[in-house]
Amino acid sequence: MIKIEQEKCIGCTLCTKDCPVSDIEMKEDLKAHPKNERCFNCGHCIAICPVAAIESLDYDMSEVVPFEPEAFTLNSENLMNAIKFRRSTRQFKSAPVEKEKLEKIIEAGRYTQTATNSQNVSYIVVTDKLDELKEAVFESLNVMGTHMINDPNTDPNLLKYAHMWVHMYNAHKENPKVDSVFFNAPAAILTVSSHVVNATLASSNMELMTNALGLGTFFSGFMTLASERTPIIKQVLGLKETDNIVTCMVIGYPSIKYKRTAPRKKAEVIWL
Repeated sequence: MIKIEQEKCIGCTLCTKDCPVSDIEMKEDLKAHPKNERCFNCGHCIAICPVAAIESLDYDMSEVVPFEPEAFTLNSENLMNAIKFRRSTRQFKSAPVEKEKLEKIIEAGRYTQTATNSQNVSYIVVTDKLDELKEAVFESLNVMGTHMINDPNTDPNLLKYAHMWVHMYNAHKENPKVDSVFFNAPAAILTVSSHVVNATLASSNMELMTNALGLGTFFSGFMTLASERTPIIKQVLGLKETDNIVTCMVIGYPSIKYKRTAPRKKAEVIWL
């Protein structure tokens, strides 16, 4: 729900035109008035009002920051270069990641758009229990791989992964420093959501923030896959069986430095 301070409102109609659900109306006094019938707190009206006459009754308004070109404008070439230069990091220093930086990464996810402003993405930061989580993932991958190898109906194209998982498990058991899931990183952030797109969009912004903070990250697809197939991982994380882990970002300080971008194949584009 929103509130509009009538003494501030100048009747510009910007909020009424920008409201996605037409939940603000102009009345005889030539002022904007909220209906608060369909409002889902998207904040468009708050952001567009030229005189700051609108506030949310559900959120902390102290978080609202006025637009300043110097602080808010992105240079498109710098942004493109940052996207091109990012790499999936698999070599990390042992140094821990500061809590303040992990919180900033989550903040980038928190401010990512969600369908109908549902904000239905939650986050799990794993540092102290990372070794326990790691063991659960390796156990799960080994169980999955062994089952697939022994199942005559397994798709031949998937058998290479099954053998890989069993090999990863055995190598880790022989030497715990051999870590092909978390690559001995000191932290991981998991996104949990019933809406895959919302969590994926949040993760994309979180990755940009990770790189901006001088950190490296790797999306562990094997970890999320294992969490879907075996219950032990969700048990370690204190999640319900119905909770959906969408992404797992392994995070730490890179122990390597890249010198240039990598090539990519041409984009397939249809212009209509």
